[in-house]
Amino acid sequence: MRIFKSRATRALTAALTVGLIATGCASERGDEGKDGAKDTFVFGAPGDPASLDPALASDGETFRVTRQAFEALLEHESGGSKLVGGLAEKWSSNPAGTVWTFNLRKDVKFHDGEKFDATAVCANYDHWFNWKGTYQSSAVSYYWQTIMGGFKANEDKEAPKPNYKSCTVKDANTAVIEVLEPSANLPGGFSLQALAIHSPKALKEYAKQSATAKGDAITYPKYSQEAGTVAGTGPYKVTKWNKGNKEVSLTRFDDYWGEKAKVKNLVFRTIDTEDGRRQALQAGDINGYDLVAPADIKTLEGAGFKVPTRDVFNLLYVGMSQEKNPALKKPAVRQAIAHAIDRENIVKTQLPEGGKVATQFMPDTIAGHSENVKKYNFDTAKAKQLLASAGESALSVEFCYPTEVTRPYMPAPQDIFELIKADLEKAGVKVTPKPMKWNPDYLDATEAGSCALHMLGWTGDFNDGYNFIGTWFAEYDKQWGFKDDKVFAAVKAGSLQGDPTKRTDLYKKANETIMEYLPGLPLSSSPPAIAFGKDVNPPKVSPLTQENFAEVSFK
Repeated sequence: MRIFKSRATRALTAALTVGLIATGCASERGDEGKDGAKDTFVFGAPGDPASLDPALASDGETFRVTRQAFEALLEHESGGSKLVGGLAEKWSSNPAGTVWTFNLRKDVKFHDGEKFDATAVCANYDHWFNWKGTYQSSAVSYYWQTIMGGFKANEDKEAPKPNYKSCTVKDANTAVIEVLEPSANLPGGFSLQALAIHSPKALKEYAKQSATAKGDAITYPKYSQEAGTVAGTGPYKVTKWNKGNKEVSLTRFDDYWGEKAKVKNLVFRTIDTEDGRRQALQAGDINGYDLVAPADIKTLEGAGFKVPTRDVFNLLYVGMSQEKNPALKKPAVRQAIAHAIDRENIVKTQLPEGGKVATQFMPDTIAGHSENVKKYNFDTAKAKQLLASAGESALSVEFCYPTEVTRPYMPAPQDIFELIKADLEKAGVKVTPKPMKWNPDYLDATEAGSCALHMLGWTGDFNDGYNFIGTWFAEYDKQWGFKDDKVFAAVKAGSLQGDPTKRTDLYKKANETIMEYLPGLPLSSSPPAIAFGKDVNPPKVSPLTQENFAEVSFK
């Protein structure tokens, strides 16, 4: 899921969450069915969802909730990153990768009783393609624009051109989606929650409302902010969103086409601190929570809680803004910073067991990871020599780091920052710390290139290298503030290649080109942990943090 978003996206999230007050509400704790068995599972989430319509979202906390109620054409295997059938049992493409045929599941119903078929699929894709007004803002339709480009009638001349061509109903159970050019974002993009399928009846209700904007502040349509209108095909349906109490409630959908959810009620409760989530689990107020602090894993396991660790599928990096600090335009300075930072120490002291030093801007679990990238081993003396050769022995940099946040790739931001700061100072770099609140201040500042150095990261949406390197280096980005056609061309080459084997080879070359240029320093990849109560049979944990809570049961 996306961590780094457009300025407007963060403004949107901020606008929607202002005034929400966390409470210790445990109204649903311990609910039991008539047979005495628990029938409510409460999960402690690190943040609030932004919308009940995943098409309008770009954040993991929204998708954690909506994934239980909405399904896309494709999905990832339970506990893994392999694409498998979702609402489409089978799929195929022409050799060029421009025509995608989906053989749909039969006898699938939406939560509002409507029938799922090819007409419903095309109604959704055409609905997104025909968005107008504020819906064309990248804050509202980020994923549509990322995967399918722009809209039928782009209102912004600078907006991306649409790659989506059409959706055709071949027959009731076969939908054909055509794009103009092959893309590395397909077929993975067909698995995204933002492209999950809604009831055509619900779409007609959505169309009666609109998103509005006032400056950077965007207001979601009413239907997406309260339960009652949205309707998917998933194992749960949304029944209540009490934003004041930071809770979303879902109920088992008994007409679900697949295996029914094992627990009747599902509640997501926002608890935005690590200690708060841990204490709530220990007290029995919740039945599970995400982003367990590494230091808490053994304590919880020793007390009988289950703390499975996900496979590595993320990346943490130090970003360098060349426009903010001109010294960073010098390759020797960027190389010096890379050699000055002891990444092994960060992994050993700050990450859970299984954390890895990153050598490039994608984890080694992604096809396209290269063994031939230029390495920058920890070497303080070499860092000093490089700074001297660049005439920057007295280099001074502002280093931004986030507060009030925990991310899968960054469990303790301030602790990691302090280690990096100490390493840089040993090499003679004067570091000026600049702590900033994560949302929206920090994310806005880093996107705008306002921080000479900063820390950010990424958790993959699907298993393709472009989902990592294409995010940052396919074109000019203010975060990095550099323009290098060699880097941009190397990254784009892979995205346009339809053959998977050839695409992987191009990604390897792109990684080698990126690390030769060194726009920033990849630090590490981390296996984030998730915790469950002693009486819980957990779901299979997902490297993409895409857990299916219908798999949860109580002992």
